[in-house]
Amino acid sequence: MIEELKTKLSSLEENYTLKIQSAATLKDLQDLQVAALGRKGELTELLKSLKDLSLEDKKTFGPLSNTLKNKLTALFEEKQIALEAAAVNEELAKTNIDLTLPAYTFDKGRRHPLVIAQKRMVDILSKLGFIWAEGPLIEDEAHNFDALNIPKNHPARDVQDTFFVKNAVKTGFVLRTHTSGVQVRAMQKQKPPIRIIAPGRVFRSDSLDATHSPVFNQIEGLYVDKNVSLADLKRDLTVFMKGLFGNKAEVRFRPSFFPFTEPSVEVDVKCVFCEGKDPSCPVCKGTGWKEMLGAGVVHPNVLKNCGINPEEYSGYAFGMGVERLAMFSLNIKDIRTFYENDVRVLEQF
Repeated sequence: MIEELKTKLSSLEENYTLKIQSAATLKDLQDLQVAALGRKGELTELLKSLKDLSLEDKKTFGPLSNTLKNKLTALFEEKQIALEAAAVNEELAKTNIDLTLPAYTFDKGRRHPLVIAQKRMVDILSKLGFIWAEGPLIEDEAHNFDALNIPKNHPARDVQDTFFVKNAVKTGFVLRTHTSGVQVRAMQKQKPPIRIIAPGRVFRSDSLDATHSPVFNQIEGLYVDKNVSLADLKRDLTVFMKGLFGNKAEVRFRPSFFPFTEPSVEVDVKCVFCEGKDPSCPVCKGTGWKEMLGAGVVHPNVLKNCGINPEEYSGYAFGMGVERLAMFSLNIKDIRTFYENDVRVLEQF
């Protein structure tokens, strides 16, 4: 019986070797593979005879049949590769394409000017020791107003200034008007020293014009530790402004008022367009200075609201609009330029 099986194996090998070589299509090859090696294929059926053989014959027939199976499998794979290559070449022959020609070039993307501006600001502040922090875009009133010493009757809570979500009376949620909520969350979660910056989008009910947008980007900073004073604020913000506009930039601090800082200041930079010499300058309105950001020493009530003892710790905070600083540093006079996505403008950066 073993000799008969050997003869059948030899016949299968010769038969399918020829058929594989003569297969003209992938479909023909697939049918051959099923006929030879499929679940009911000829070789598979032949292997069922193993159970009727003696142990010695099994040791002889088993390796022979596995050798044939491996050989046929290799032949099928080799033929499949050849047929696939032939099909590709046939398709290419039908098309008039010169594959030796260089490929078409595509314009490379560029960073948006706001991304450029924000990265410059973050890089400078990072060198001063500030760490990036984030928070939700939809904020509750407790973090957006209450913890920041902004009472219920403050104008910032008016619907003309703030986007309240639907059923705001019940939910108490708003589209954040500043990233100060990130500062609050940081003070609630960790003990001083705290030194963070909070970049991100903010929302206010403003009409879109050359200098205002209902959606804009902001970077706020917070530093809380022992013995932090206004002098530390002036030092760090002066370094920041000179890093942004150059060592020759002139910076001044003016008294101001914010509910969450006391004392509070506005930080101005000498106009880079007219250098304070043009009374008709449309950027600085002839004053020679341009307001860049607001800042101040963190109000003791804010520290208390966040669980920090104002008798032991103090801090400073600041906030700036990315668009405003980008307009000033990139010589862009209309904030809408950032949002119109005019390629002629964007490709300059």
